[in-house]
Amino acid sequence: MTAPTITVHGTKLSGHTHRVEAFLGLLRLPYRFVDTPGELRRTAAFRALNPLGQIPVLEDGALVLADSNAILVYLAKRYASGSAWLPEDPAGAAAVQRWLSIAADEVKHGPGFARLAALWGRGGDPAASRAIAEGLLAFMEDHLTARSFLAAGQPTIADLACYAYVAHAPEGRISLDPYPSVRAWLARVEALPGFVRMPVSALPPERAAS
Repeated sequence: MTAPTITVHGTKLSGHTHRVEAFLGLLRLPYRFVDTPGELRRTAAFRALNPLGQIPVLEDGALVLADSNAILVYLAKRYASGSAWLPEDPAGAAAVQRWLSIAADEVKHGPGFARLAALWGRGGDPAASRAIAEGLLAFMEDHLTARSFLAAGQPTIADLACYAYVAHAPEGRISLDPYPSVRAWLARVEALPGFVRMPVSALPPERAAS
């Protein structure tokens, strides 16, 4: 069996890493995973891959690429060109880009940072993150009321970019109960053939009671 040429550097509890792993699974692409916790990201070897010290990083042969959304675009163009994952028409491509921007802003700074604060005491002001998350979820709920997926009538990389931190919002003490359309969308993403969920993180005992 030929060894995979794709390597993913990241951690299993990172929503940014999950975007990449989820897409590789959906595309049925074999890859090697290198667990890269914080201390390894500060090493010279990792900084040679990404001087910013951030995960995930993807290696595909001689190519080294950082930034989860950029990696999604690369994989769609390289291994699923012409597919619905990244529409070629101007309006479709723009719709996907809008959600990639939301993933990098409201999704990250809302449910993403709320989860960081609740689980690991990081991520800034939990109240501010919660306010961003609640605004985002209300927007998504309205958007998804008459839609199955975020950017098109079928799944795109926009759905993968936004999935993990929204699905794991309860880990940041943000309930998804008021958002039935969002929960239905999450279920549709999880039902895609080959989709693998991100592991659940339990609140540490000292934080669960706070």
